[in-house]
Amino acid sequence: MGWFRFYFEGERWVWSDQVQRMHGYQPGTVTPTTELVLSHKHPADRPQVIDGINDMIRRRQAFSTRHRIVDTAGIIHHVVVVGDQLFDDSGELVGTHGFYIEVTPAATRNREDSISAKVSEIAGRRGVIDRTKGMLMLVYGIDEDAAFNMLKSLSQHGNIKLSVLAQRIAEDFTALGKEVITARSRFDQRLRTAHLRPPGAGEAGSG
Repeated sequence: MGWFRFYFEGERWVWSDQVQRMHGYQPGTVTPTTELVLSHKHPADRPQVIDGINDMIRRRQAFSTRHRIVDTAGIIHHVVVVGDQLFDDSGELVGTHGFYIEVTPAATRNREDSISAKVSEIAGRRGVIDRTKGMLMLVYGIDEDAAFNMLKSLSQHGNIKLSVLAQRIAEDFTALGKEVITARSRFDQRLRTAHLRPPGAGEAGSG
């Protein structure tokens, strides 16, 4: 997992070392631009991402997207990108910031059939980590391995125990109910801050 920042003025991008590596670059060897960002999107996903960036600039709101990027070696990476509003020290909205999480499937297979089967299977399991993996699979349309990698990345990034993080996300999922699917941006915000919130903090602590 890695972070990014986008500033509205001048459409300036900043990538963390992890995001640079995800695109196939050694840290410090590239200055990301909108043109470069789009050049790495999978051709089939590029129109969706272009619309998303234009919408982000126009509406200046939180966003999320799941798409594929192609690195400098031609390797395809499946990613979930979640962004939120970025404010400067004076409280002015100046851009967007968030993170990239790689959710590339562990193996090539019919992912839609696999996802449906896995969600049904996990729903009957015990344990908050397994339940939370199932929730992430349902919300983001990813497989079980990718869901676990997402949890693990957030856990490591926030230096928080996996079970504690999973419990927070599960509680967020339950609190939002059907809104998880119909208004996913609210769940995206909870997910983005789950590893940062103090114990016992609910929605009021995530804004």
